[in-house]
Amino acid sequence: MNSDDILTIDEVAKYLRVSERTVYDWAQKGEIPSGKIGTAWRFKRSDLENWVNTRLSTSHLEMPEGNIQLETIISPDRIIFISDLTKREALLALVDNIATAPQIKNRQELAQEILKREELMSTAIGRGIAIPHIRLPSITDLVVSVGISRTDIGDFQTLDDEPVRLLLMIAAAYNQHAYYLQALAFFSRRLKNRELRNALLASENPQEVCQILTGSRA
Repeated sequence: MNSDDILTIDEVAKYLRVSERTVYDWAQKGEIPSGKIGTAWRFKRSDLENWVNTRLSTSHLEMPEGNIQLETIISPDRIIFISDLTKREALLALVDNIATAPQIKNRQELAQEILKREELMSTAIGRGIAIPHIRLPSITDLVVSVGISRTDIGDFQTLDDEPVRLLLMIAAAYNQHAYYLQALAFFSRRLKNRELRNALLASENPQEVCQILTGSRA
């Protein structure tokens, strides 16, 4: 698809991972950019992407946690523990880990684009967290790798001057714009919880990290 594609309700529902009824209701109420061709609702993809960006950034759009299919994007084998690494080394360690996932088809491209993005703007978001993220045509579906650093990573450019200890890398297919943003928003919200962050830092194995992030641990 390109930015001028015209989408149907069914296609928008799949794109946003919500029900067709939800999209129809939004269109009826004028809550989503849309127009009618005859009796059928139609949606311009570029307008839809801008709408998703705006609504997520202003927290107006409810993105239920159920929309994030945690069991398909995060697993113990994509959780690593690191120590005494620079920012670049930590990012490449996560790249090497996430590249073992079948969704990643080109490890070299992923590494280049992750490092290039980090040079343009730091992905550290404060509270000791960094969320490097990328969408690429060579990726077939969204996947996540998590790094828990036992030592401070001091050369991230952070807003609060707190060294990074928690890294969460999100890699998505190029056409997963909405789902990619949902995942970013979901994990950003989760990691704002101080108790959750402390539990991650104190975790002893990948299974425990996975349980903490997915909420399956009491």
